[in-house]
Amino acid sequence: MERGCSLSQSKKIDEILERLLIECGGLGKLQWILIFVVVGSKLAITWSMLMMSFAGATPDWWCAWTNRTSGFNDSYVDSLKSCTTPSNSSLEDTCLSIRFSDEKSTVVSEWNLICDDEWISSTITTIQMGGLLASGFIAGQVADLIGRKPTFFLALVLLAASNLVCGFSTSWQMFAVARFVIGLACGMYLTVFFNFVLEFIPTRYRAMVMAIPAWPVFAAFFGLVCWWLRDWQYLHYATAIITLPFLLGIFVVPESFRWLVSHFKTEKAEKVISHIAKINGKKKPDVTKLIAVSKKEAELKTDKKYSIIDIFRDSRLTKHSLLLWFIWLASGYSYYAISFGVEELSGDLYLNMFLLSAVEIPAQAVTWFFNNCIGRRWTCFMFYMVAAAGGLAVGIVQVLNPINSATIINGCAMVAKLGVAAAWASLMTFTTETYPTVVRNIGYGCANSISRVGAMAAPQIVQLSKSVSGLMYFLCGTLMFLSAISAALVPDTKGKVMENQIRKSGRSEIYQMSGEMKDKEKERLS
Repeated sequence: MERGCSLSQSKKIDEILERLLIECGGLGKLQWILIFVVVGSKLAITWSMLMMSFAGATPDWWCAWTNRTSGFNDSYVDSLKSCTTPSNSSLEDTCLSIRFSDEKSTVVSEWNLICDDEWISSTITTIQMGGLLASGFIAGQVADLIGRKPTFFLALVLLAASNLVCGFSTSWQMFAVARFVIGLACGMYLTVFFNFVLEFIPTRYRAMVMAIPAWPVFAAFFGLVCWWLRDWQYLHYATAIITLPFLLGIFVVPESFRWLVSHFKTEKAEKVISHIAKINGKKKPDVTKLIAVSKKEAELKTDKKYSIIDIFRDSRLTKHSLLLWFIWLASGYSYYAISFGVEELSGDLYLNMFLLSAVEIPAQAVTWFFNNCIGRRWTCFMFYMVAAAGGLAVGIVQVLNPINSATIINGCAMVAKLGVAAAWASLMTFTTETYPTVVRNIGYGCANSISRVGAMAAPQIVQLSKSVSGLMYFLCGTLMFLSAISAALVPDTKGKVMENQIRKSGRSEIYQMSGEMKDKEKERLS
């Protein structure tokens, strides 16, 4: 009967926490301060994540070859982006010197990463994504053990420091190591930031917060800053500088009271609730019910340290996790393949960077309407289908190469980016609401990390796609279609109260509830 009682207590705590949040002002001043600090700091994350789309770009370059037909030693011929001499030419086989365009300064021009070293630039991007992969698993566990707040601000400190190191790098090896640390910091942030915010937001406003188009706005702004600075070192310095003001939020932003309650730190949770009410101009709500129910919960449970194993102990969570994690994997590949493959599009690099990001702004904003109208599941399904159509269309056009193919490719690539960005924004809400508080960061962190496997593959597929026409986008379209089907198989979370503890599923839950009802009936008869 203890499990049945525990199930009942967990449900009561979920409902009490939601009620207390509303009594504290709902979406009040404290929540907006939190959104400003947490979502605003995504500016530095966005720039760090997309940095290699500019820093790894290859400027125009020329190789000076010796002309053997000339009787003078100083007779040279320049060739554009040519690593070998044309067959039957009169040029020497050795390139005497390489000259890069002054239009932009990237790591490619800094360390001559061309010809035999061409692979280094895409590999650095993969190394960065490896950092995100590693930190997602680690940060999820850390955030559920020590709290959301310390994990979040540790990520910002690491981000500022590693961007400075990148700017001062003296070799591509040093730069690659610093990019790995940036990946660790970004992964830590992306694992915790969304849960950190949503645990302070009432159910009715969760989709609205996720619909704030912070990432696309900051990404579009990054394109403009790249056009202005045009130097990889200056961009890293700028990213470090913009991170610093958000660190001051550590003095204002409290720890998640949901996390405190889930770890039976009721007294600290009461102080946070009081703080929220004070900032929002409300009276401190009555927390006696929360304290009473938490004590009963504590009597039945110890302050257990949860891990990923607890997700796989529950059949319902296991099934949903596997489906969601696959979607995150596909999203990670598709989003970053399109972003890092911006050089494949025709036209100006900076304009394309701006447009690929700007197209996400209306897409992400509209997810608020669809999330509340048709639910998280069908919003994901719809936009992943849009992304699939756009991706497959680009692949077909690249293979057939019809008239005006460049315009068609650019347009369909924008559609694909719009679809995957909107779907991924909705998926974040969907994933967060699927997991109980005690394993929310673990489950979300695993999803985040798995998406980085796709992101790690993206730059390599982009490189390979230069030789195999249409490969990158055919893979994108296929994965987006499978993601839409997978999303349709996960139960919707629209309007549901966020769970605090793992609830047993299937027959065990029915048995527990039945046992609880029998206990209540016995109490009534006695």
